[in-house]
Amino acid sequence: MKLLCLSIIFAVAFVVSLTTLARTGEANNSNTRGAAELYSKHCASCHGKDGRAKTLKAKLNHARDLTDSVWQDRTSDERLFNAIMNGKRKMPAFSKKLSEQEIDDLVSYIRVLKK
Repeated sequence: MKLLCLSIIFAVAFVVSLTTLARTGEANNSNTRGAAELYSKHCASCHGKDGRAKTLKAKLNHARDLTDSVWQDRTSDERLFNAIMNGKRKMPAFSKKLSEQEIDDLVSYIRVLKK
């Protein structure tokens, strides 16, 4: 009887764990897709679709190459968040266009662009 109860508890715990992992994975995929869409809509025109800032507009505005691993290593998430939120030099502020969560998602997406 005890063995049966333990087996049932283990099975339920296993199913709950799998369900939680599946939901977490779905949320991460959804956040990544959402961040990619935000990047495409608000950032790609200056920083390029791939983040390398190789467009004419990027050169005219001196947009940062977001794939640069040295820059990525030296720049904190907080600094990236603040630059997106408040703008920097020719980069406009997005505090009135994007939520803090969307900006957090963009920071995470920019980290994925690292070479």
